[in-house]
Amino acid sequence: MRWVLDTNILISALLWQGAPRHLLEQGIAAGARFYTSPALLAELHTVLHYPKLLEIQRKRRLDPDMLFGSIRAILRPVESPPLPRPVSRDPDDDVVLACALASTAGLIVSGDKDLLTLGHFQQIPILTAAQAWARLQAHS
Repeated sequence: MRWVLDTNILISALLWQGAPRHLLEQGIAAGARFYTSPALLAELHTVLHYPKLLEIQRKRRLDPDMLFGSIRAILRPVESPPLPRPVSRDPDDDVVLACALASTAGLIVSGDKDLLTLGHFQQIPILTAAQAWARLQAHS
């Protein structure tokens, strides 16, 4: 299993209970490989340091750099060249698609409506965390 988890899914998995965390934990247990790109790693690091999220982390006695390091340890970076032409309604989301293509992922998990409306990208399904978790449980 080769997956690309969008930044919003990783943030949710790190900071809250729910489908993204369950999916990440079950994916790890099932031997899934999680892929990312330098651009997605940079975005994750930046988002973890947003003031609103820093406040949540402070209240839970979490350190953003420790969280980044812990999630970074399970992510496999791949170089993902830009797509030849925009695919998503939001061209910034194309980095997720490019990463999935470069890593030959079998699944993209996102909470982003612009990606989810695509449904798939070059035969790679794009699912919510809840959908991916249900799929994983059905195959367990």
